[in-house]
Amino acid sequence: MNWKNQTVLVTGGTGSFGKKFTETILKCPIKKLIIFSRDELKQHEMQQRFTDDRLRFFIGDVRDAERLCRAFEGVDIVVHAAALKQVPTAEYNPFEAIKTNVLGAKNVIDSAIDRGITKVMAISTDKAVNPINLYGASKLCAEKLFIDGNAYAGAKNTNFSVARYGNVVGSRGSVIPLFNEMKKTGILTITDERMTRFWITLEQGVNFVIECIEQMQGGEIFVPKIPSMKMVDVAKSIAPKCKIKIIGIRPGEKLHEALMTDDEVRRALEFHDFYVVQPDFKWWSDGNWKGGKKLSEEFKYSSDKNNRWLTAAELKRMI
Repeated sequence: MNWKNQTVLVTGGTGSFGKKFTETILKCPIKKLIIFSRDELKQHEMQQRFTDDRLRFFIGDVRDAERLCRAFEGVDIVVHAAALKQVPTAEYNPFEAIKTNVLGAKNVIDSAIDRGITKVMAISTDKAVNPINLYGASKLCAEKLFIDGNAYAGAKNTNFSVARYGNVVGSRGSVIPLFNEMKKTGILTITDERMTRFWITLEQGVNFVIECIEQMQGGEIFVPKIPSMKMVDVAKSIAPKCKIKIIGIRPGEKLHEALMTDDEVRRALEFHDFYVVQPDFKWWSDGNWKGGKKLSEEFKYSSDKNNRWLTAAELKRMI
């Protein structure tokens, strides 16, 4: 794909992903990058950091369909990163999570079709796989909407795909900055000593999304091959001298995460450093992706059964 003269818009553009995406995509010969978000202070801070003439800022909320439609005018590619992402926040504010994560996704899809956007990539999470909390359930619903959006677009040339990955090392609100704060007290709290998670750096996540946009045909869920680590080992790597206190699993929290369901495994193709989950619809041709290897039906892509594990030294380098 040639990024030359492309106008790109990222929703939730002032978040951790949006800032790293901005830093990366401005190295490409794009025509314009639009940051769409609802926080004027964060937009102001980004304006101080990035002085590129191709950068534009648009105050708005994905809950506001009319505002989205206005922002999407003249845009070629949309990256949908806006979401309420904190598990406890979604559990205690369920209606708000639905408005942003589900209805916001619908608004992005409708506006993209109406404005003739060529490519729309939604950012998802391992918590959307077999969800047990509202955040995961809302992201699963958003994934379904985006995949089905390809049929909803009809004859229009608007394609929707999803990039799904695990925990981002050091992102805002993640556990690693929390552990760094906790180590000042000498005690780090872990909910369960058996807990494992997938890990990816912000840079890796952004590069993965850009690569997916370049290859997407519309209808796929892209899943990267990324390592796992026990949360206890994460804590020991960050604060080896601190005591670890086990406090029990919180509401909506899993012991282990998965990046594909058993049903998705049957429709997935394996490539060198990622998987493609193909949609189960009649409009999709099995020949759309070539060169991929089918997975065995016994394959499990969960954080406790991963064949790639992070060492303490590797985690420190990632941080």
